[in-house]
Amino acid sequence: MTQTQLYIDGKWTGAKSGEKVDVINPATEEPIEAVDFGGREEAANALEAASRAFKTWRKLTAWQRGAYLRKIADLMRERADDIALTMTLEQGKPLAESKGEVMASAGNFEWFGEEAKRIEGRWAPTIIPGKRYLTMKHPVGVCAAISPWNFPILLQARKIAPALAAGCTVVCRPSQQTPLCLIKVFECFEDAGLPPGVANLVMGDPRKIVDEFMENPICQKISFTGSTEVGKELMRRAADGVKRISLELGGHAPVLIFEDADPEQAAKVCVAGKFRNNGQVCISPTRFYVHENLRKDFTEAAVEFAKNLKLGNGTEAGVEVGPMFEEKAMGKTQQLIDQAVSVGANILTGGGRSSQFDKGYFFEPTVLDNVTRQAEIMTEEPFAPVMPILPFKQFDEAIEEANDNIYGLAAYVLTNDLTTAIRAAEELEAGIISINDPVPASPQSPFGGMKQSGIGRESSHEGIEPYLEVKAVSFLLKED
Repeated sequence: MTQTQLYIDGKWTGAKSGEKVDVINPATEEPIEAVDFGGREEAANALEAASRAFKTWRKLTAWQRGAYLRKIADLMRERADDIALTMTLEQGKPLAESKGEVMASAGNFEWFGEEAKRIEGRWAPTIIPGKRYLTMKHPVGVCAAISPWNFPILLQARKIAPALAAGCTVVCRPSQQTPLCLIKVFECFEDAGLPPGVANLVMGDPRKIVDEFMENPICQKISFTGSTEVGKELMRRAADGVKRISLELGGHAPVLIFEDADPEQAAKVCVAGKFRNNGQVCISPTRFYVHENLRKDFTEAAVEFAKNLKLGNGTEAGVEVGPMFEEKAMGKTQQLIDQAVSVGANILTGGGRSSQFDKGYFFEPTVLDNVTRQAEIMTEEPFAPVMPILPFKQFDEAIEEANDNIYGLAAYVLTNDLTTAIRAAEELEAGIISINDPVPASPQSPFGGMKQSGIGRESSHEGIEPYLEVKAVSFLLKED
């Protein structure tokens, strides 16, 4: 590790208070580095730097802005192994997953480097002789990007890349527990020659930094990924300044495994999707509805696949499941399992903290059967390596059960029947519908949810629109 400071106005700088906070390795429970820990003053300085930079950044051509973004993507790919190792050390996920996240993040910068060229206005038809109407797109201004710990680079890339492509400038606030890999991405910004103030990084007290974002008129937009509860608070506070806001919040993704699916293949796909990053994924599959005719074969295969997952330190070769992120998360996972068992569920494999390790937040991949509606895991978002299995008989029954939730971020369908797939995609109440695919997110596909899973979309063409204002220009021509 080299850099541990904040990045403001093109310079690495320490916190004025001198305060630092340790970053902990969840596999060893030992500190990795101590990073500078700022507050309102640093956030205000970053906003002011972003405001100064906006005046010139927005005037660059789309080709010029895009060139910076593509250079950043190239540098991230060149340094992917180093960035991925840093991510694994501070977040816990296996190296293969970390490198996949780095490459996906670079893909976002490349995508939006091209999407900048496709920001277009239009001439509107006129009904009054001598009048013409034009619409044009204008960058919102200075934006704040707030992200959690589970995907510490990708969730920022989905915000930073479209903002810069649109001509906005940004101040980023990462999770205080996982700032190191994002620092390495900011080193790529610096080495790509990104002008000072265009992108700024402020680690520090989340309450103080958010207070500055919300109360400082320089900040025109907030983009937040995190819990629904915090999202609601930000939405209320944004109203005071009529700030634009995008929210990517909680999820509780149902999985529908229909009768025509191959039970063993379906189980393999579901286990891969469920235990990716220990289930600590907003679009993680969380409720597995299996047609009753497949239930036995599917369940047996899922248990076998889950049992054979290699648990361990993410830096070790062959490890498929790393530690959970923190001890508090393990405690919550145990509570959800114990409560589900108390109302009828059976533990088929896993069920507790792994006894293989003296240190580290390692939790056994867990499969539950006979899960009832009274189980809290059916309604409360389980950011956890737990796979609850439930049977269904009819298509309409499965859809009704799947939609019976306050969240609507993602839903998964396993079927080989096109009619079933299309009907399910039409009727499921989720912003992302995945057919036979455990990892549906990509830069070219919109990402976001319905109901209490958020507002707005990230990625794809839809991902740049929240960073743009539409101007209407009316012309009255001279008479002939």
